[in-house]
Amino acid sequence: MTITVKTGLAALALLGTTALATMTAVTTAEAADKEISWIYCGDKIDPIHEKYIKEWEGKNAGWTIKPEVVGWEQCQDKATTLAAAGTPVGMAYVGSRTLKEFAENDLIVPVPMTDEEKKSYYPHIVDTVTFDDNQWGVPIAFSTKALYWNKDLFKQAGLDPETPPKTWAEEIAFAKQIKEKTGIAGYGLPAKTFDNTMHQFMHWVYTNNGKMIDGDKVVADSPEVLAALKAYKDITPYSVEGATAYEQNEIRAIFLDGKVGMIQAGSGAASRLKKTNIHWGITTLPLGPSAKGPGTLLITDSLAIFKGTGVEDKAIEFAKFITSPGPQGEYELQGDAGLTPLRPSPKVDEFVKADPSWKPLIDGIAYGGPEPLFKDYKGFQNVTIEMVQSVVTGKAEPEAALKKAAGELEQYK
Repeated sequence: MTITVKTGLAALALLGTTALATMTAVTTAEAADKEISWIYCGDKIDPIHEKYIKEWEGKNAGWTIKPEVVGWEQCQDKATTLAAAGTPVGMAYVGSRTLKEFAENDLIVPVPMTDEEKKSYYPHIVDTVTFDDNQWGVPIAFSTKALYWNKDLFKQAGLDPETPPKTWAEEIAFAKQIKEKTGIAGYGLPAKTFDNTMHQFMHWVYTNNGKMIDGDKVVADSPEVLAALKAYKDITPYSVEGATAYEQNEIRAIFLDGKVGMIQAGSGAASRLKKTNIHWGITTLPLGPSAKGPGTLLITDSLAIFKGTGVEDKAIEFAKFITSPGPQGEYELQGDAGLTPLRPSPKVDEFVKADPSWKPLIDGIAYGGPEPLFKDYKGFQNVTIEMVQSVVTGKAEPEAALKKAAGELEQYK
């Protein structure tokens, strides 16, 4: 789910204004008016997608879907470079957080959803692809986070192993007690220079009814976000030492080794924990003082439809088909796919009944929020990481760090 996006998209887009690039795009569109090219991220095409590609082609005579499998680290950069050069693919798998940047550079087309389509998703999912009152992609993958706790460490610390923290105050108090009673870190806080350091902080923001941006207005300097940053400062002494050395998967590895009391993580942690001897539990993320209910950062990846191919309408049709309830449900609920379902359904209810560890990951959607959409997403990410690091290392107080970050974010909105 993590895709690295290089900055400089706006500069690259200028390449597409050359006459040569324009002529190339026209020629490509004419040559491929019955073919939809698809940059598909990963190591191989999922068999379920292969099945539904054939089904769609069977219902659309003369049309073919041409997936190109590109590794996670390169796939989005390739889609960006081709589009900016005037030779775009029909569609590509991208992080939804980049849609605003693509749209602002006139590289993709909107993918409007009907009210019925919007209502089919869990709350706030459509927000991850929406700005300026329009949708700019079709969600295809989704992840959320929950709180995991080590019941053995809770017991050793004198805590009830069956009672996880429900609030930030309890979470900090429990982390303190674990650290003081066992000598083992009570919480795993990642603060490495890595994208998920920002993601982890956003979980705290969304469990306190906060926002970083509202439309085109930066609203980070708010009581709700400040409370999240203060909580970071308060829990740091009881967390894994040297937080700036770890990203979330490295923190997860420490938890799997029984060396930390609590972490926030996705479904991947549950699948790994089932293979260990650790007695563990999973619950919704603890709530801040301004919370209205369970929350989490809602991270989606989407299918973006690129402009200038001549097959945009048909690509939109296919993108909506491959992510419709039937195909999408089959794709995300298979085995250990690790994807949080995008839509509620009887099949999802059966899925959760069979594996209750999914319930907190779904319950957190209710008051969750999207990855903040900035024109320069990498700029937003870097500012947020720097803010977090300055607080957990003691170089800045939360109030000063937040005010500085909010001012810097204005250039990226």
